[in-house]
Amino acid sequence: MKVEKGCIILAAVNIIIFLLMYAAGAAGDVEFMATHGAVFPPLMIERGVWYPLFTAMFLHFDIEHLANNMVMLVAVGRYIEYGMGTLKFLILYLCSGVLGNALSFVVDLHGDLNTVSAGASGAVFGLVGALLAMAIKNKGRIEGLGIRQILLMIALSLVSGFTSAGVDNTAHVGGLVAGLLIGMVIYRSGTIKKGTGSPVPKS
Repeated sequence: MKVEKGCIILAAVNIIIFLLMYAAGAAGDVEFMATHGAVFPPLMIERGVWYPLFTAMFLHFDIEHLANNMVMLVAVGRYIEYGMGTLKFLILYLCSGVLGNALSFVVDLHGDLNTVSAGASGAVFGLVGALLAMAIKNKGRIEGLGIRQILLMIALSLVSGFTSAGVDNTAHVGGLVAGLLIGMVIYRSGTIKKGTGSPVPKS
């Protein structure tokens, strides 16, 4: 299966933004990111701005952070975009990212106010949630992937996050749930090509 244009566009935007920040010497600068689009509750409330819930998903702290998210974006996103079409794929990705960041904001607001959150992982987890929704609505499988395989992927990803330091697990869970719910609403299961097991997109 080829990589669809929506995945390419999103990956390119993330990479370009990171390279611009790197060239400006701002990559990895937590203070810079807190004041330029990352989710940082005290500053957002002080300024009365909410745009970081959107912009934070395009900011990354280092090259490893960026690479991990972009690999998952392409690996999972191509299934979603193939099954839903580019427009629905982009809507799902962006909404999952915003809702994941919103949950992170609320939790941090009542917990650690010093946390600066950024990265595409909430949106990427939204894609994984949507992949599960597609499998559920497609009689248990989607493009050769079964529900058990997808659940294992989710479990391993969550365990990895919860056992690692400096990971915004709240955004991951929020994005995952958002992607699952949105996917259940906007995805219409396709018919299966005889002999191939590949769904034909209907939306």
